[in-house]
Amino acid sequence: MGPKSRNIQEAIIGVARRKPGGSVEEVVTEASKVSGAPSFLVARSLHTLREEEKLTLEDLTPPVSIGEYLQSHYALWFWATFATVILTLVSVFVLPQGVPFIYLRNIAGGLFVLYLPGYSVVEALYPQRRDLEGLERLALSIGLSLALVPLVGLGLNYTPWGIRLNPLLTALTLLTLGLSVGAVWRKVGYMRVNTIHASQLPRH
Repeated sequence: MGPKSRNIQEAIIGVARRKPGGSVEEVVTEASKVSGAPSFLVARSLHTLREEEKLTLEDLTPPVSIGEYLQSHYALWFWATFATVILTLVSVFVLPQGVPFIYLRNIAGGLFVLYLPGYSVVEALYPQRRDLEGLERLALSIGLSLALVPLVGLGLNYTPWGIRLNPLLTALTLLTLGLSVGAVWRKVGYMRVNTIHASQLPRH
């Protein structure tokens, strides 16, 4: 690390200590004035400090209800999951067979079967981002999907519907969306608790 980068990081840490709870924009602007460095360099150094766990960035006003959560950027994963499920159902039941729709059906179907069931379980079991690294979430999502889908098929085998396309799609849709809603509920619960704890901390 060069002297300039070190000076920028020291300026960021100094501003963060003087103004705890300040927004990222405020910290970047103030640190830019103190260090004399451009804002983009300060923002890059801020990201580096966060990656090195020398600085923690927290949302002081997170959503504390399911409605607020679903309207925030935190719920992008949920809406992406929901959209993929709908896209899969549309590609199977609505779009015509054949090229080029078969490629869309294969991609959406692959995600629907090999990733989303396990992903929804992982999000429900580990609702906080810091619980697992991104690569760990990916690997665990695929592994759990490979375990869950055969179990769903085995369960359907003992029902009057059997292992057919429609019952299998219905079961996986209900499983994925049900677990995703459960994950949303758990995430909102953690955010609500963290917000209450933060509000009870003494201010100096």
